[in-house]
Amino acid sequence: MKFRNLLFVAGLILILFYSCREKGGKFISEGEIHYNIDYKTTISSFSMDLMPKTLVVSFKNNKILFEILAPVGNSGITNLVNPDKELYDTYINFFGNRYLYAGQPGEINPGFESMKGIVVRKTDKKTVICGYDCKNAEVTIPGDKSRVIDIWYTDQIKVKNSNSTSPFKDIDGVLMSFFFIMGKSEMHFEAEAVYKKEIPDQNFERKPKFRMIDKASMEKTITDIINL
Repeated sequence: MKFRNLLFVAGLILILFYSCREKGGKFISEGEIHYNIDYKTTISSFSMDLMPKTLVVSFKNNKILFEILAPVGNSGITNLVNPDKELYDTYINFFGNRYLYAGQPGEINPGFESMKGIVVRKTDKKTVICGYDCKNAEVTIPGDKSRVIDIWYTDQIKVKNSNSTSPFKDIDGVLMSFFFIMGKSEMHFEAEAVYKKEIPDQNFERKPKFRMIDKASMEKTITDIINL
């Protein structure tokens, strides 16, 4: 009986691993990556049931859309990178309050003040995430040099400058396991699936009906939401 159970578990693992690999395929230039979000620390008073659980990244060559959405109210943070049209936008939708900050090329998105001064050191370590060969980098957090966090990235997904607006802009590959610190909240992201699919060009256009604000106001808005 135990042997049958072991066979079943082993078979299930193989099926999940195989399906994860086949959803995407290596060296694709258009599709989606779905990440699970794990909250290591947070001071938010919101129930964890109301916190975003998934990050979805849509990509098409050098165009990228990052969407972290809460389960209710269509609330969340969206980042858009479309170099062809010089769009480097950050959007906040918080229960009907809709704000837009239009960034500049090479500028880090608002919300990452707590990650200023991180040190990223590439290593020779390797692993496989969702069927993709991944390289490693160790990140040292400012103010706590004793703490080192591993991040993993791959060059087997063909997206140009995928980290150009994030604190990991020096990483030359698509992040598959990484973290963000926003205010006093620390979120870790792990790729769960990669899908090869057509993404409409209109997804990478500027979103309408958002009120444009400056960077300082967007930083404050993000901090206020995180600290609720």
